[in-house]
Amino acid sequence: YLRSFDIPMAQSVRLITGEKYSSEQIIASLGLPLFVKPSAGGSSFGITKVKEANELVEAVNKALDESPEAIIEQFIDGKEFTVGVVKTGQRKLVLPVTEVIPKNEFFNYESKYIPGMADEITPARISEELTLKVQALSSRIYDLCSCRGIVRIDYILKDEIFYFLEVNTVPGMTETSFIPQQIKAMGLNMTDLLTDIILSGMKN
Repeated sequence: YLRSFDIPMAQSVRLITGEKYSSEQIIASLGLPLFVKPSAGGSSFGITKVKEANELVEAVNKALDESPEAIIEQFIDGKEFTVGVVKTGQRKLVLPVTEVIPKNEFFNYESKYIPGMADEITPARISEELTLKVQALSSRIYDLCSCRGIVRIDYILKDEIFYFLEVNTVPGMTETSFIPQQIKAMGLNMTDLLTDIILSGMKN
């Protein structure tokens, strides 16, 4: 869907439970390594970085255990960034950009929830031009996907192009999660912002 609006994205293949597929054709199309992930869920459950052809079937099965649909995605070798967006009747905010530097190969469950397994830098160490570029892109994706309330949008940056990864419609809200970090960096009050979201939802 978003590709039709010229949103940069990795090439991918979608599989549903029970669908037959050819590992050879997928690898020929997307190359190695690649990522396999469930189309729904969170906390990086069911995500696998596939490096060898013989790992693909197990990775697909793992993803389909979490969701009835799996996404097999081309690997883009770049840096990871994430941006929060909030739009209510009272506010339309694109939050500061966070740079994500996992200690593991990618931002998996351990990187998200075990202290010290990832560096999260807000605001990100990128130019003002790139910051404005990804914030504008995030606002556009929010609208194209008809999002509501607060979401987080993830990207890979390569050669100054932000490749869209996913929209997190229920982003983490613990003290160390990205959204609270970004709200704090913007000098906003979390309670006031959440109150706006709740009141806006009640009106709609």
